[in-house]
Formats: sequence, structure tokens, C-alpha cells
Amino acid sequence: MKKVLFVLSLCLIGFSAQSQEVKKKKSAKVTIEVDGICGMCKKRIETAALKTKGVKFAIWSVETHQLNLILDERKTDVETIQQNVLAVGHDVVLAEENILKATDEAYGSVHGCCKYRDEEIIKDHNGDLKKQKKQ
Repeated sequence: MKKVLFVLSLCLIGFSAQSQEVKKKKSAKVTIEVDGICGMCKKRIETAALKTKGVKFAIWSVETHQLNLILDERKTDVETIQQNVLAVGHDVVLAEENILKATDEAYGSVHGCCKYRDEEIIKDHNGDLKKQKKQ
């Protein structure tokens, strides 16, 4: 009788542990805010995202600074995509005052017209950056 109860207990523990596992979606839709200023930025950001294994779709809007993604959560996660975007020189805005900044080396590698941290370049593009609105 003790053996039957023990086996039954193990089965219940196994099922409860399995049900607590988070299901990862094959086609999850995610939006990330990324700073940039022009069409070259758009291409660079989208390419960095698409080169991430598991990203199926990536499109970035110059006007809204939103990077819309469809990804396989079983193969990648949002943090990996953010790191790839940072590596090509673009800042990722997480919340109102929380910004992941690209390294100076990565930012320095972007084309001269893509220097989205420079106010003169922003004026030349008639653009506006989310993080600069707060100042």
C-alpha cells in the first residue's frame, strides 16, 4: 500500500511540475522601441533583428520608433534581439526613463546621417526622438 501511495504521489508531483511550465509560442508578437532617424537606420535595425535566429518578421517605423517582431520564443528571446540591435549602434527604450544605450564604439560605427543622439542631425531630418522629448 505504501508503494502505491508513493508512486501515486510521484505522478501527481510530475503532473503539477509539468503544468507550471511556461509555454513558449512559435509565433509571438513583440514590439520594442528603438531609437533611429532615417531609412538607413531602418535597414540596419531590421537586419540586426532578422539575423537573430528565431526572428521571422521585423519592421521598424521611422515615425514611431517601434520595432514590430514576430519571433519563435523557443529559439530566441527579446533580450537577445535587444542586444543585437544595441550591437549595431541603436539605443533600446525600455520604459520612460530606462534606456539601454549602445556602446560608444557601436554608435560611432553608424553612418554620419544616422547619429540620432546629435540634435543638429535630428533637425536636419525634421525628426524627434522619444528620449529627447523628456528633457
